[in-house]
Amino acid sequence: MRWLLWLLLVPFGALAQEPDYLLVAPQRVVAGEPFEIIVVAPPDGELPAELELRVKLDLTEIDLRAAASGEPKGARRRYQAVLPPHAGGPGTLSLVNRTSNAVALVVARRDAMQRLTGREQALEEPQLSEQDPVYFVAGPREGWNARFQLSFKYRLFDQSAGFGAERPWLAGLYFGYTQTSLWDLSAESKPFRDTSYRPSFFWRWERADYKSWIDGARIGFEHESNGQGGETSRTVNTLFLRPEWRWAAGRGELEFTPKFYTYLTNHENPDIAEYRGYVDWRLRHDAGGQWITTAVARTGTAGKGSLLVELSRRTRDLKVGPVSGYLHLQFFNGYGESILDYNVRRTSQIRIGLAIVP
Repeated sequence: MRWLLWLLLVPFGALAQEPDYLLVAPQRVVAGEPFEIIVVAPPDGELPAELELRVKLDLTEIDLRAAASGEPKGARRRYQAVLPPHAGGPGTLSLVNRTSNAVALVVARRDAMQRLTGREQALEEPQLSEQDPVYFVAGPREGWNARFQLSFKYRLFDQSAGFGAERPWLAGLYFGYTQTSLWDLSAESKPFRDTSYRPSFFWRWERADYKSWIDGARIGFEHESNGQGGETSRTVNTLFLRPEWRWAAGRGELEFTPKFYTYLTNHENPDIAEYRGYVDWRLRHDAGGQWITTAVARTGTAGKGSLLVELSRRTRDLKVGPVSGYLHLQFFNGYGESILDYNVRRTSQIRIGLAIVP
């Protein structure tokens, strides 16, 4: 009987052992924003200027550094850390390489759609989400014209069930779709000048620790065409790689996401590389969701290229009635505003309108 009692009591005794370090953290944090923790050390324990933390979410573990925000006060010290913007959902927080308690917390995400409502959402990225900007803008150039864009991406495998849960890498597979139209508002029948249809399949990776030298990447295939036939038909198939870097910039974030591509087929426009080149250089600054500036530049192999600059201002801050979203200003200069006119340069164009996703 004694050995049976010993077998029953030993596991419970191990579970009852107190951790060396005590960790105190908020129950809710926002991804991409600083949060504070308090660490209490044992009698002989150290409280260095930096500690390593580990956040365990549904399918991932994220390692990050916590920097001391003040001097130790006795056996305790305050630290600050920031979770990557893509993190989200319920999880636990603990110290790395030190025995500590695990604190339950909820990580809320603040993406473009959530900024419209002013609410964070403690969820992983939904199956259907934004990809490129969504807007409607108009302006004069040889008469009035408009440009509008719709875009989304769909995650093909659920992260929490089926193949996505069994093989987490599958949860990074997406179908994307972007449609951009140029609309002639001055012509009698108001025809569309051209429309670009861009379906894509890609795999998306995002950094889960501070040791990686990039914050994320996308690699995939994209088809672009204007859906026309005959002499006005334009089609391009590409393989692309888009690395992602993000840095804190004041209250906001600076994002650099160049898109490198190679042409698989372009027989209807074999000289398109002379005007587009092989890279879309994209730089974006988000000043806390109020002012958002984006620039995309292309340089072709023949020295011909284009520049697209967009500036968005949150309309709720300007109190423009009940309209939600962003005031959107767009400037384009160079060749190939549409795939139909990839080798045509028109006068520069300024348009203004509204954006749902800037």
